[in-house]
Amino acid sequence: QVQLVESGGGLAQAGGSLRLSCATSGRTFSTYVMGWFRQAPGKERDFVAAIRRSGGSTYFADSVKGRFTISRDSAKNTVYLQMNSLKPEDTAVYYCAASRLYSGSYYHSFQYDYWGQGTQVTVSS
Repeated sequence: QVQLVESGGGLAQAGGSLRLSCATSGRTFSTYVMGWFRQAPGKERDFVAAIRRSGGSTYFADSVKGRFTISRDSAKNTVYLQMNSLKPEDTAVYYCAASRLYSGSYYHSFQYDYWGQGTQVTVSS
């Protein structure tokens, strides 16, 4: 069992930046693929980014590619989502997730075993 706690959400202007953090409990952080998803009001939860256990491979949704980066710090058991050039359409609740799978695309929410409570990101135009 692992607990995930997101932080760093808030209000930003279009073109601005925010950095989300997801702190994990336990000593097994390195055994999980970590991902970020987001859910806007009335919409499904969508994939944003994922990072493999080693941190050597990262994946991004087309809508955020080139603007967002994902990284992980094993010493702090934390994964980050750096969001630059924010757009109003990035407004959503952002969720951190952990997957025990060793293969797959990691683009789908059903591939993840543990979820955080979410943090609100609001981008004003």
